[in-house]
Amino acid sequence: MIVVESAGITDVGRKRKSNEDSLFVDDDLGLYMVADGMGGHRAGEVASELVVETIQAYITQIHRNSSRAESETADSALSKEANHLLASIHLANKGVHQIAQSNDAYRGMGSTVSAAYLTDQTVIAANVGDSPIYLIHDSTIELLSVTHNVVTEQAAIDPDAADKLGEDVKFLLTRAMGVEESVRPDICEVPIFRDDVLVISSDGLSDLASPEEILDVVEEQSSATACQKLIEMANGRGGHDNVTVVVLRIKDTKKRGGITKLRTRVARRIIHFLEKYI
Repeated sequence: MIVVESAGITDVGRKRKSNEDSLFVDDDLGLYMVADGMGGHRAGEVASELVVETIQAYITQIHRNSSRAESETADSALSKEANHLLASIHLANKGVHQIAQSNDAYRGMGSTVSAAYLTDQTVIAANVGDSPIYLIHDSTIELLSVTHNVVTEQAAIDPDAADKLGEDVKFLLTRAMGVEESVRPDICEVPIFRDDVLVISSDGLSDLASPEEILDVVEEQSSATACQKLIEMANGRGGHDNVTVVVLRIKDTKKRGGITKLRTRVARRIIHFLEKYI
């Protein structure tokens, strides 16, 4: 297994009264996530928590039952681990959508999700929405995720038209978890090497700090200190949104460790509920 030094912090920021971001960091699973919720009356918080908990539960069960049958919708062009991550995202989307449709208080809620899932030699990066996943390798920073908002997608089609978009339109999400019955994540799998670093964040950071600024902080600090410095950077520049950061640094490789019995029991209960009722 890849050995990782990881940390994650979420902060309400300077303008919001509640925190609708959720995160997950687990070196045993090799799974790291950030979800940025949206919706009134704590609905965003509910959506992001459900997304993270469902994906974590699904991947935990896969680790405990490696013989589990592949999904009928598995993509033969992807590794089995990538298909597992996609299946977990689709299940999470169904869960959020079902609750949003059945409860008026949560109607219209949704969430982004950005997840990094480590294998012995690769990282699988999957996302829905605009929470970025960066890979730092040999002092260069690269965006692994795909930004699903109006301005980014318009720029890919017509850069001139993208420049004319109004501020009230350009950053609207074009994809989100739970908004529709189905969702289309973007996913990639790339080799991972010793001393590589992955940074996952909500847009509360990426709207206020450039990739190069993130690189400068992360290269000079431990994972935990880098997370704290990046939170402070965003809040020092106004903190207009919730801010969440996960940093994982690849240290070495060894055989994958076990997963706690408690986490497995919780995962089984969540998966049983979702597969039975959704």
